[in-house]
Amino acid sequence: MRIVLISGIVFVHIPFGPQSSPFQGTYGLFDWIRVFLRDSLFRVGVPCLSAISGYLLFRHGSTALNYGKTVARKAKTVLLPFLLWNGAFFLIVLALQSEGIGQGYLPDLWSANARTLATLLLALQDAPINLPLYFLRDLFVCILLSPVLASLIGRFPIPTLVVLLALAVLPISLGIVLRNSILFSFSFGIYASLHRIDLKILDRYALPVSVAFLTLAAVLATGLYETGPDFPAWLNISRNLMVLAGIPGFWALSAILIRSRAGQKLAKTGGLSFWIFCAHYPMLLLLWMIWNRTGSDQYPVFYVLAAAITFSVLPLTNSLAKHFLPSVYNILTGSRARPATAAPVTTAAPMGEERSRKYSSHHR
Repeated sequence: MRIVLISGIVFVHIPFGPQSSPFQGTYGLFDWIRVFLRDSLFRVGVPCLSAISGYLLFRHGSTALNYGKTVARKAKTVLLPFLLWNGAFFLIVLALQSEGIGQGYLPDLWSANARTLATLLLALQDAPINLPLYFLRDLFVCILLSPVLASLIGRFPIPTLVVLLALAVLPISLGIVLRNSILFSFSFGIYASLHRIDLKILDRYALPVSVAFLTLAAVLATGLYETGPDFPAWLNISRNLMVLAGIPGFWALSAILIRSRAGQKLAKTGGLSFWIFCAHYPMLLLLWMIWNRTGSDQYPVFYVLAAAITFSVLPLTNSLAKHFLPSVYNILTGSRARPATAAPVTTAAPMGEERSRKYSSHHR
């Protein structure tokens, strides 16, 4: 699921300007497809990823969790990559802006105050300069809160999930995480794990659930396309509620995909998904800057080229870094690379024995 979800997140972040906004309706069906991918279907990517993380964190039960060791391990696999990737991009932007390159595409670092700089570098109060990496920041906060969340989920599962869902849907800032939805989805994963929910039971209904999810995403995209970019409150709430549909919806889609040869290959991509997640935003911004220098107004051409180049260059750089700089690569991907000869990791999680073998090492 991770490689598919993260590939989808790439489409969420393909940049555009005021004249090429999909809500202008300039390109008709093409613009609707952009809204479908960007604002509907793949908006559930981060909630799904956090649900996976919450599920796997407690797959052996809450009593088996060693909090100190878990935080130390996650500091290495989540927090450190966030600091390295975001810090490197921060320094690159700082250097480019000192030469007058890239002005207007990102906040002006040389005129920003200390508070803004700290936020862009460390995501203290808002998104970091490498925008998608806010997820790693929020995920680490969820890991720090995991004993509290697990206790609440264990004792009061439904009330806890209802409250967290309300916080995810309503525009209320908690000041703890940057996106409230991650608290709900991470806790939903904990709930499925602690209460031994048989996730594989959905597999027999994979096709109708997938069709229903895609239909719902298409209906939502149509409403967004017709009313955007300033969506009415009820539509914003509906988009936030896609968290509910997205988790089982993408699980059902993965049950279909894993049966194919392509799906089997995707499940073995190791650290590639994390590499794409961390590197795609700077890559897309670079392509957007180059494209704007051409003066072309054929945005569909840029959109297709940006996706094609990103999905070509990043796997290549991933392979090169993995081959020539294995130690650095291991740090940058949070130790997600696995030796090809490693024994498969099995778990007691209630995904079904066969599916657990397929997914456990990849998800970890």
